[in-house]
Amino acid sequence: MVTLSPGEKKKIDQEEAMKKAVLMVLVVMLIVAGALVSCQKEAAVEMKPAAETVKEAMTAGKPVKIGVTVPTADHGWTGGVVWWTEKAIADWEAKDPNVDFLFKTAASAADMAAVVEDMMVQDIDGLVILPHDSSVTPVVKEAYDAGIFVVVIDRGLTEKAQDVYLAGDNPGLGRVSAEWLVEAMGYKGNLVAMEGMPVPINTERVEAFEAVIAQYPDIKLLESQPAHWSTQKGLELMENYLQKYPNIDAVFCQDDDVLKGALQAYEESGRDDVKIFMGGAGSKDIVKIIMEGSDPRILADVTYHPNMAASAVTVGVHGARGESLPGFYQNTPPAFIQLAAELITKENAEKFYEPESVF
Repeated sequence: MVTLSPGEKKKIDQEEAMKKAVLMVLVVMLIVAGALVSCQKEAAVEMKPAAETVKEAMTAGKPVKIGVTVPTADHGWTGGVVWWTEKAIADWEAKDPNVDFLFKTAASAADMAAVVEDMMVQDIDGLVILPHDSSVTPVVKEAYDAGIFVVVIDRGLTEKAQDVYLAGDNPGLGRVSAEWLVEAMGYKGNLVAMEGMPVPINTERVEAFEAVIAQYPDIKLLESQPAHWSTQKGLELMENYLQKYPNIDAVFCQDDDVLKGALQAYEESGRDDVKIFMGGAGSKDIVKIIMEGSDPRILADVTYHPNMAASAVTVGVHGARGESLPGFYQNTPPAFIQLAAELITKENAEKFYEPESVF
């Protein structure tokens, strides 16, 4: 047995203590390193779903093919419809590779029927259509009966042949316009009106407008005639009104394109009796005038926004996938969606101004 001197024993004890200290430090370092690795793993676990959520949002949708057809742009509002439709399609294609679109405009009801037939041959899952007129009902019903999810925009059909009908508030446009006008006229004076074309939505607007005017016996509606939502017809109709009526206090036009024609005819006439001109649909040119206050005769307008076509595209995608719309609790989109008619004045005009749109 080896006997250690006190000095040697102390030295060995110090070395053992040092080893224990080093071992303790290593253990602590391993624990810390393990904790860091664990945190990093937890962070990775927490971050991975966020990244995957973005990816899934881009690709999780069921693959669908959507056919979209609207009338060829023949005036400002339909030009706006085409612009908003193309914007909605581009936005969807940018975010969702599982949706495919077939989009084509049509210059007539016959052309539109042929477009729908061609889209059906290409196995579309959804059809979004702004009918040229109600004569396209049979071909739309053919698609509907075949199980294609159908969204009809703005112009109604002669029978139910759609899953969703999305439109502006046509009676609201007439009512809101008339309510503002009678107040602006001081509840008295002579008024002339220019309608759209003889279709159901025009009738709804006219009846609502005239119902309000009828409540004010001191306001005389001199005449109301179709201007077919056309600038040229608005000019011609205004020329006729100016020849027939020596005093006109206010002019109402259902459409801003018609308003532009009416203004041109009035300015060329040299008369100065008309104090109020009011259009409809909220075109960017008229909204800008209201926003800037650049024409004291044009102080208000009422919305009938062509961006309803963009909304309809989105409804079509969700509906074809059997999905509900955000904010709705139904399993599928609601059968009828109506976009409110809103009064545009200087106070809120900026909200409705879309400088990039063609309308």
